[in-house]
Parts: sequence; C-alpha cells; structure tokens
Amino acid sequence: MATVLIIGGGVAGLSAGIYARMNGYRAIVCERHAVAGGNLTGWKRGNYVVDNCIHWLTGTNPATPAYRIWEDLGALGDGVDVAQTDTLYTCEHHGKRLSLHRNLNVLERDMLALSPADEPEIRSLIKAVKAVQGLLGIAGDNHDEKHVSVGALPLLFKYHRLSTEELSKRFAHPLLQRFTVCFLGKYFTSIALLVVFATFCGRNGGIPVGGSPAMAKRMAERFVTLGGELRLKKEALRIRLQNGKATSVLFADGEEIQADYVVATPDPKVIFGKLLPVTMPEPLKKQYADKRMLRFSAYHCAFACDTVDLPFQGDFIYELPRKSQCALKTKYLILREFTHEKSFAPKGKTVIQSLTFTSEKDCREWIALRKNKTAYAQKKQELAEKVLQEIYEKFPCLIGKLKLLDVWTPATYERFTGAEIGSFMSFVLPKGKLPVRIPCEIAGAKNVILATQWQQPPGGLPTAAALGKHAVEQIARKELQAEKAPLLQTLLRRTRRKQA
Repeated sequence: MATVLIIGGGVAGLSAGIYARMNGYRAIVCERHAVAGGNLTGWKRGNYVVDNCIHWLTGTNPATPAYRIWEDLGALGDGVDVAQTDTLYTCEHHGKRLSLHRNLNVLERDMLALSPADEPEIRSLIKAVKAVQGLLGIAGDNHDEKHVSVGALPLLFKYHRLSTEELSKRFAHPLLQRFTVCFLGKYFTSIALLVVFATFCGRNGGIPVGGSPAMAKRMAERFVTLGGELRLKKEALRIRLQNGKATSVLFADGEEIQADYVVATPDPKVIFGKLLPVTMPEPLKKQYADKRMLRFSAYHCAFACDTVDLPFQGDFIYELPRKSQCALKTKYLILREFTHEKSFAPKGKTVIQSLTFTSEKDCREWIALRKNKTAYAQKKQELAEKVLQEIYEKFPCLIGKLKLLDVWTPATYERFTGAEIGSFMSFVLPKGKLPVRIPCEIAGAKNVILATQWQQPPGGLPTAAALGKHAVEQIARKELQAEKAPLLQTLLRRTRRKQA
C-alpha cells in the first residue's frame, strides 16, 4: 500500500487525503496549524462566531458533479442542511436597490421595471445566464436539466470578450451599471458574472448551515473516519529529493516522514520558493507573469449586532462617498449579515461583517506593516472605526447596536495559510481567458503532485476540492502504469525473441 503524504490541511489537502483513503492508500495530512480547513475556517469571539469563508458555496445542487464531490468529502449530504437565501447580493444607487434574486424570472422582472430602456441588454444577459445553466446542468424548473444550445455559443462568446467593467457600460441605467460591476470588481471576465448568476439562481449556491468552521470539521472527521492520519501543528520545511524523486518531507519539529507520493497544496510561490528545490512549471510561471492575472485579498471587520431586524438582507453593496473611498481604499463597501446562522449569535442578535478587496500592492503593505505590531494594531482599529462610521451614516437605525468583534487582513491570511500575498483565492480571471487547469506534474520531482487552487483560476473551494481529487487520480494512474511495466517488458522480450 503506497503512502501519500499531503502538505496542507485545507480543502485541497483534505480532499486529496479522503480520496487517497477511498482508493486504498495510506494517507497522511500535515497541517501547520492547530485546526484543519485552511481558508475554510471561522472562530469564536465571546458568544459570537466569525465566519472567514463561505457566503455561498458552489455545488449545493444535488444534480451537479460538484455536489457528489462534496458528498464524498463529508461536506454535504445526509444531515447537512443548506440555506437557500432569497438574495445573494443587493446593490444600491441613489436610494434605489436591485438584488440578485434566486428566481431568475424575478431578477429579469426587476431589471426591466428599473430600466425599460435597457430591455435588449437585459434580455441578452438573462438568455446568456440560462445558457450557462444548461451547460452546468442546473436548468429547468427543478434545476436539474442539462442542455447545450449551439445557437447560444456566439452569445456566450460575446460575454467572454467583455470584462465586467465593459459589460456595465452597455447599460444606460446607473444602478444596472453598478449591479454588474460591484460584486466581482471590474477586471473579471463577464462570463464569471454569468456563472455567479446561473449558479445562485440554479440552487447551486446555497450555504451549508454552520458555515465554514462546521464544514471544515465535517471534512476533517470524514478523513479520520476513513483511517487517514491528520497531523496538526506540523509545518513542512523541505521536500527531500533523490534522483528526481521525493523520498521524504522534513518538518519544523525535526521529524522526517518518508512517502511514496507527496501532494503539495500551498501557494506555488511557497512550494517552489521554499519546499521544493526545483523550478516552477512553465505554465505556472507564465500565469504569475501575466499582468492580466491579478492577485488580490481583502480586509474584513466583524461586528456583533444587537438586533436581527436589519435594513438589508444577504450581501449589501453600495458606493462610498469620495472622501471615504480614499480612506478605505475602495469604491464599494460590501456588508454581509448572518441572520441565517442562528448558532452564530445569542438569540435576538446576529453578526454583520464588512469585506474590502485589496490589490496586490496593498496586500504587501499590510504584510510589511504587521512586522510592527503596534502600528498594525492601530491601523486595524482605525479602519474598523471608519467602517463603523460608514455603516452608521448609511443605516442610522443601527447606531449604538454594533460592537467590534474582530479585524483581519491580508497579513492574517499570509500568516495563517502561508500564501505569498495573503490571497484567499488565486487569480482574477480576465476577459478572453478560460479557466484551464494547469497540469499537476512537476519536472524533476516525478512523484510530487500539485493540488493548488492556483492551477485553475479563479480558484475557490470547489476548485480546491476538485484538484485534491485530481491529484489522487494522477497517483492511481502512476500506480497502474508501474504495475503494467513488468508485464509490458515481458511481452517486449518475447516479441524480440520471436523476431530473432
């Protein structure tokens, strides 16, 4: 029985470990922190739970392949309730609001009522979303139909060539312009936005009750129940190579663990800059060098809220006043409420969190600032106070009802996951770019397999889970080839004898 050693206990690592056990391999997952889950995590602050990760999960529709992967991993399935909220996000402009409603017909109706003049572009957008649902197998009244319309391909190609910013400019109404750009930002391909709409409106973007920490716990328990070895507080330092093959992994506590295969799940910048003494594969190099493939992170503030009677539902996104845009380094403020999670707060209370995306430059500044703990703490406090002030100005009904629970930044992600700039996803997927998976093999380390979300932008939880599974499939192929090799050699020798 081959031993598969997995570096990193995030979603990709747990997925690789679970599928390794399902295929009969000995599996060891080594995680540098005291809990598994990676970015799929949350933490308690007093009587409240702060959720770092999930605000919607692709793969909650049982008709999809992603759901079956989540079932294998113990993340979804029997006994796991999924909240299907009415809206994913709401955008506001000059007092008017528009929400991404889970009923696509309601969304279309609301958009047309808002701006009849934009009817052709609205109809085109909705038609494209329905085409994507057909491709994903979540079309129809029950969201379980798969159909591919050849006639829809030119329409989808139109959006493939547009960034979200360019798409927004096709609308005349300012709220429709903001609605199409505020959720993903202006650099993503418009196809990514279509996928968001199609997924959420196809009941494939719900929220597993209990959120990120509960889901991570279920996956870790699934791995251990299958007989996997989960080793926490186990930081990998170096993958040992001999004759182009990994023989063992050295850890910070001095232990060296031998393995037949090593699955590496961290940021490739860490893998090839620290863990593995070989060159990064060329496709990954090109991806990092491509100026269109932007990296990003975010800073967040979490507040305890003394009421569940809130002035918005789901995610609420609005444009900040210019003075605040400069102070918070963002155009839009994203607020998220957690009334759907009854266990996250005492009865009659809830949690509200803000999310502000940060550029790679800002990420590096946060990480550098963290070296001065006093200055870092002061900046976090200042940002929290500015965010709180903005919330109070926008929603006076919440004045005096919010209390700061926590602030976390790109430096937090860098410390916790080791990602170079604190990325919690991989790259922006720009217009004209397809989410093609980069191979997991490494020249010069033939038994080291990559399973990182950076191999398939824009990354995220479903990508990480799928890549963990794919890594084990590659190991199974290698094992099969190794078994066939002696037989092939025997057949070749017999053929040569007959020819002689």
